[in-house]
Amino acid sequence: MRSINSRGLFSGTGLIVTGLAATLVAMIFPIWSYADRSGTGVDTLNAQTLSTRYGPLSALDREFVTKVRLAGLWELPAGQQAEERGTTKAVKTAGEHLVEGHTFLDERVRDVASQLGLQLPNQPNEQQRGWLGTLSAARGEEYDVQFANILRKAHGKVFGLVAQVRASTRNSLVRGLADDANTTVLDHITVLEATGLVDFDALARDAATASPPPLTSSPAPPGPTDSPSAPVPVSPSPAPSTSRTYTLPPPATSRPPDTSEDKKP
Repeated sequence: MRSINSRGLFSGTGLIVTGLAATLVAMIFPIWSYADRSGTGVDTLNAQTLSTRYGPLSALDREFVTKVRLAGLWELPAGQQAEERGTTKAVKTAGEHLVEGHTFLDERVRDVASQLGLQLPNQPNEQQRGWLGTLSAARGEEYDVQFANILRKAHGKVFGLVAQVRASTRNSLVRGLADDANTTVLDHITVLEATGLVDFDALARDAATASPPPLTSSPAPPGPTDSPSAPVPVSPSPAPSTSRTYTLPPPATSRPPDTSEDKKP
């Protein structure tokens, strides 16, 4: 009987000790996992941020500067093309705004990149070249539709990045560039929508596909629930062999200008 009680006491004590140890480990693990673990959002921000005389320059800031340059490399030629090929005054006007806006923004971004010592691309990326190819292959009313929707979709995507950078950047040069980009992009969105050719249903579906689903189901909206008919796809005509080429903005430079104040004239 004594041995049985002794084993029961030992077993109960062991369980208690084991349970306390497990509880202690469970309390320590979250502290190690999150508070003392590298790779958190703040750690990543600090690791990817450079110091400049104009304030910290984050990885998002540098991405934004690059994307402003890339936008001009294909949207400026697209605007020149729309001025020539557009079949309506609204499309031609939108093309004029693209040319004016991105001529201004490209000068701004090259100046900012020069002062920050950043290298910029001198050619559109593969996706942008594909968009230009689609536009070059289109003619007539088809061109108008392709131009309005391709450019409106692209501007909608960059609009969110501009807002994010403007809200979070600590660099004064990037902040000023974001202000100018916000004004320019909003102007371009407005004139593109003024063509009356933008497919807002397609834009909404694209945004819904790119965004994560909501955590809870939203109630159905009041009123009719019939879905609008899908847009009819169009087939672009082959581009002519003697298609006109459109000029790109001037090459970018990464050499900072001499801004020393003690330099005598």
